[in-house]
Formats: sequence, structure tokens, C-alpha cells
Amino acid sequence: MLETVTPQTSRNIAALRAELRQRGLDAFILPRFDAHQGEYIAPHDERLAWVTGFTGSAGMAIVTHDEVAVFVDGRYSVQVREECPGALFSHHHLFNAPPETWLARIAGNHWHVGFDAMHLPPDWYDRFASALAACGATLDVVADNPVDMVWKDQPAPPKGRIDTMPLQLAGQSTPDKIADLLAFMARQDAQYYVETQPDNIAWLLNVRGDDIAFVPVPLSFLLVDRTGQATWFVDPEKLTPDTRDALPETVREMSPDAFLPTIRTSVSQGQSVLIDPGFSPVAVRLALEEIGAKVIAGTSHVTDQKAQKNRTELEGLRACHIQDGVAMTEFSAWLMETVPSRAAAGDPVTEKEAEDKVLAFRQASATFLGESFNTISAAASNGAMCHYATTADRNAVILPDAPYLLDSGGQYETGTTDITRSFAFGQRPEGYDQAYTAVFKAFHALLTLRFPKGTRGHHIDAICRRPLWDLGLDYDHGTGHGIGHRLSVHEHPQRIGKPVSPVDLAPGMVMSIEPGHYVAGAYGIRIENLFEIVAADDGFLAFRNLTWVPIQTDMLIRDALSNAEYDWLVDYNKETYEKLNPFLSDRAKQWCQSNSRGSQ
Repeated sequence: MLETVTPQTSRNIAALRAELRQRGLDAFILPRFDAHQGEYIAPHDERLAWVTGFTGSAGMAIVTHDEVAVFVDGRYSVQVREECPGALFSHHHLFNAPPETWLARIAGNHWHVGFDAMHLPPDWYDRFASALAACGATLDVVADNPVDMVWKDQPAPPKGRIDTMPLQLAGQSTPDKIADLLAFMARQDAQYYVETQPDNIAWLLNVRGDDIAFVPVPLSFLLVDRTGQATWFVDPEKLTPDTRDALPETVREMSPDAFLPTIRTSVSQGQSVLIDPGFSPVAVRLALEEIGAKVIAGTSHVTDQKAQKNRTELEGLRACHIQDGVAMTEFSAWLMETVPSRAAAGDPVTEKEAEDKVLAFRQASATFLGESFNTISAAASNGAMCHYATTADRNAVILPDAPYLLDSGGQYETGTTDITRSFAFGQRPEGYDQAYTAVFKAFHALLTLRFPKGTRGHHIDAICRRPLWDLGLDYDHGTGHGIGHRLSVHEHPQRIGKPVSPVDLAPGMVMSIEPGHYVAGAYGIRIENLFEIVAADDGFLAFRNLTWVPIQTDMLIRDALSNAEYDWLVDYNKETYEKLNPFLSDRAKQWCQSNSRGSQ
């Protein structure tokens, strides 16, 4: 584990501070966001990692002349201390100790705090502006991002190829999707609609791209007027002739650099414009306010449109989960056989080797396109870091006397997958079986739930957590997130967790259920499947399973399971075997069958 800041990180911070002094700034707000406020960003936009060394997918830093405060959520509480060690950094919880509160506490009267208006959404901007106004400090929009000014070897912006998403896979044409959007705009009496989320634009225009890892979308912006004319701000070099020909005549292209200028010249004073305050740059709102437009803030309508999958999308998701199930079951069988034998031979399997192996099994499918996120291949204590990632310097061995956790997923032609399984090879740490059993009981409690229309994620989160709470245990991450259709593995707006969710769960939404338990320095446990939400004849809603990979039974305490829990698990593992059997190797069939017999 690192104990001091690397020399390169020290130089990067010093260079940024020098730039801030030159601009007369007392502090700089450095979120991980790019101009699209997404979870996955291009190397060009990894400013937070370049300055601080923190590589997690969510976080923020505030750089002053005396301190670098790093804010992360519970998933990264261990990781941030490893990647940002020493006296140079202070560590804070992103929600329990919000950055705007910390900044207002240390900011002096007349402080100037800089920020990039393309990298901060309106919701965050308002929080900072309110907190700083109370202490006499001001928020200053920077003309050029100061990190870009000192990052001499910053990668170039991406230019990934853009391809069409065929109608037979998308299930709905772009004109039909835009017509639905225009009807919504009419109900809101809006003259314009601004979209800055790349996955929403890709879904609306039935395209896919290759600009960022794991999410097959092009980075772009979109402006739609009430007549249906859509201006797509996208690098023209990314478009193939076939993709350009497939676009409706109502879609015109412009350079991304023209995005804000076009808003200023197209929108007139008094006109109403729809924007998403959580997932758009505040630069858009500020530009609209400058020209006297009326801003209608709310969750993007396209976000809501794409969340409820159509029949074709659901069929595609079901199909790709069979392919993914074959790959994951082959991996599981290989892992359970290879870890003990290689350890006995003095040549143990490493985390990176296991990560590469599961990728190889997925690549055996002709429809596999790539990973849907950075695989979490975590042995022993590394499993306690919810978003652990192997590196050249961090690649532990997997040994038979310590548990192992694998969280991985794939992008396929017909959909996106995400699955977590926890493995044990024999002897387990004290308390592991009790915790594993509680995690399974939590998993079962939610997946078997029936709930009425109007239910939101925070309404049912505690139902999942109760088996853990009964033992005085909990986990500091969400219980479930939305899944895209060959789009983002973490899709908004639906979610299940402790924070209030403003979105009703509805038929057609696809979600994960993934309770866990983590013991720092020892192990991590998580079980995750994906589910589609379906409606029963009586109007109640339920979860229908999509993921088909055996759940290991060795670590379950049979006496702690109810008959319903035990029977569900036996039936699930048996049904998994029946669905996958025609496509499995003999080794995978044998391992699959061994779990079909249930816990002892």
C-alpha cells in the first residue's frame, strides 16, 4: 500500500496551484465530470485522476493553496486512502460531509473559487453558490480549464466511429422517438429541448459509438426545437456514410464547439427550454439565463423514455444473458478447479489472470462487443473495496483459504449485462458463512417482492437490507441500479437505495439487485443478478430474473435459511443448468450440477 504521494502527483498539484495563483483563484472545484456529467469518461477528461491519483468512477476534489480535499462515496472509502495518501490530502464522504459545506467552512471573505461551467451540473452549482454566498466568497467561471493548461501530455479528445443501431435491435425508429419527445415538449409548452447525455442521444438517434470505454456511445450534444428540427453537435469525422444516410432529414450536424453559441443565437428571450439539472453542464443554464430564456428544469424525457424497454429491447437482453451466463459459468468452473490445483503447485492464479480469463470466455461469443465496466477481480481483503481494480502494482494471488469476488459484465449486440458472484474454495474466515448467508437472504427478500404501482426504490431498500440489519451489518452502496440496452451499465433514473428516489418503478425497467457485506482487511461479499420489472394480472409489480449463473451454495448455513429461500435457490440453480446445459463444456456442466443440489 502507498504511504506517500507519488512525485508525479506532487508535481501535478504544484503546477495546478501555480496556475490558480496566476489567475487570482483561492480554490478550484475539480469534479470527475466531463461535459456530459457521466460516470465513464475519456482519458482526455480524467482531470481528477491526473491531479490527485484517485481513479474511482465518482468523486470530487477541492484544491486550495494549502490542501487537497477529496470527496468520495462509501464505495471508495478504502481506495481513496490508498491512492491519495499522506498529509497532502484530506478525505471526506461525498454525502455525509458535502464538499460545499467543507469549502464554506474554510473559505475566507472575498475568496474567489474557480470552476469549469461545462463540468458542473446546475444542481451542484446551486449548492456551491448558496454555501459560498453565505460566507462572502464568490464562484468564478474559468475561461479555460486550468488543469488543461498545465496537463502537458493530456490525451486528445476521442474520435470513435459512430454506427447505426438497426431497427431490428432498437425496436423503435428515431422519428417515432422524436415524435414522442415533441409531444412531451408540447405538454410542457417548451420551444426547445437540450440533451447532453451521450447515452440518451445514442438511444434517440439509434446510433452507437466508441468514444469512451465500456459505454458504446459517441460524445455529443443535441438541441431539438418544437418543430422536430434536431441539431446534433458531433465531430463529423466520427460519422460513417451509412450512419449519416440513416439519420432522418430533420437531423442536421454541427461541430460540438458550436453548441453553446447556437443556443445563444437560436433561443429567443422568453422562450422555454427543457434541461436536466442533474445531467447537463450549468454552462447551458447560464447561457439561457443570459438571453432571458425560461428554463424548465427536470429529468430528461429521453431518460424516462429509454428506461422502460420496449419488447425488442427486452428480448435482446434476455438473449444476451444466456450468452453471458455460459461465459460466467465456464469461468466459475475453471476458477473452482484451477485455484486449488495451481496453489498446490506453487503457481497461484492472480486476480488479473482471472480477469483476463472471464473476458476470454465472453469473447467466445460472436455477439460480444466488449466489457460493460472495469472488471472487479478481488481476492481476500481486496474484496472489501467495492470498486477495486487490478493494476500493474496491485495484482494479488487467489488462494484456496481466502474468498474471492468477481463483479463483471459485457456489452453484446443485443444488450448489456452485469453480474457479481462471491466464491470460496474451502476454509473461510470466521464470520464469512454467516455474512454470506445474510447477503443471500437479503438478495432473496427483494427479488421475490411484489409491490404496488407508485413504489419507488427507497420504499423497498430496507426490505433487502433487513437480513443484514438483523445481524448488525450493512453496506454503504446502493441496492440496485438501472441497466441500459447496449448502453450504460448504470442507467438512470431508476434506482434502489437509501436516498430518496423521485422515480416510480415501472414495467419494462431493468435493474440490478446486489446486496453485500464488506470487512476491511478481510473480504467482501456481494451477490448480483439483473431483473426486468413486470406487471402481474392484479396490477402489482414484480422482478423477473434475467441472469443465469449458479450461486455457490457451500458457504450457506442451511439452518439459517427458510424453506422458501432454500427452495428458490435450488430451483434457480436447476433452471440455470437447464437453460445453459446445451452450450456448456463437461467441466462447466459438472460444476453447474453440483450447485443444483443446494446447500448442506
